[in-house]
Amino acid sequence: MPSHPPTSLSIATFNVNGIRAAFRRGMGAWLTRHAPDVLLLQEVRATDEIIEGYLGEGWYLAHEEGAAKGRAGVAIASRRPFEDVRIGVGEPSARVDGESGRWVEADIRCGDRSVTVVSTYIHSGTAGTPSMDEKYAFLDKVSARMGELGAQGRTAVVAGDVNIGHTERDIKNWKGNRKNAGFLPEERAYLDRWTGELGWVDLGRHFAGDVDGPYTWWSWRGKAFDNDSGWRIDYQLASPALAPLAVEAIVDRAPAYDQRISDHAPLRVRYELGG
Repeated sequence: MPSHPPTSLSIATFNVNGIRAAFRRGMGAWLTRHAPDVLLLQEVRATDEIIEGYLGEGWYLAHEEGAAKGRAGVAIASRRPFEDVRIGVGEPSARVDGESGRWVEADIRCGDRSVTVVSTYIHSGTAGTPSMDEKYAFLDKVSARMGELGAQGRTAVVAGDVNIGHTERDIKNWKGNRKNAGFLPEERAYLDRWTGELGWVDLGRHFAGDVDGPYTWWSWRGKAFDNDSGWRIDYQLASPALAPLAVEAIVDRAPAYDQRISDHAPLRVRYELGG
């Protein structure tokens, strides 16, 4: 019988902090250089027409704008056609305004497989305020959906800006952030569950090993970037069916402060899906 070459799939997740600003800072050159098959975007802050104008021809787009102008917005841009697209997480009747522009999900045909890809932008929240209640409510829905995808045996990846550092390895100044949103024990417990009970694999950590970082977000202020005082809050979480097919994960940290495209760095993962 004839052999079939393996199907390679490259997926990049990138919180662009506004797609207009990102392209002004050089995202077009980055996209040409790395040419991902699937691009998962967060904090897009634009319309379909604006996104399509920046990306150019040859992309299929699934996108949900945030309800508030100039905030949130998640998108999936794919070189391969979609089999199905789903907007939002959980039952539509149970969604609230604060959840818009935070979850878009699509099935993509890759060889003989259907791969489910999710772009998510989870709330940042502020400790001790109602915004944390919104964050936890959304995280509960995310946990339920990840449980469903895993139970269905889906070849799936949930990726994006999770706005949580999982362990002390994921934040440079973890001691000073123990009572701040993004590193609260209650938030970190969600990642414990996803990577423990549910069996999803944090590919950034899997390939980096037990080291500090590599961080994916640094404040624009002060010397945070130059001193590598960052947070690792951008993830590609692979389902039990997909994780063994990942072969590399790379954080594209800019070589210098003045070459940054966003306050986040993209995370690229390559998967070999078989023949």
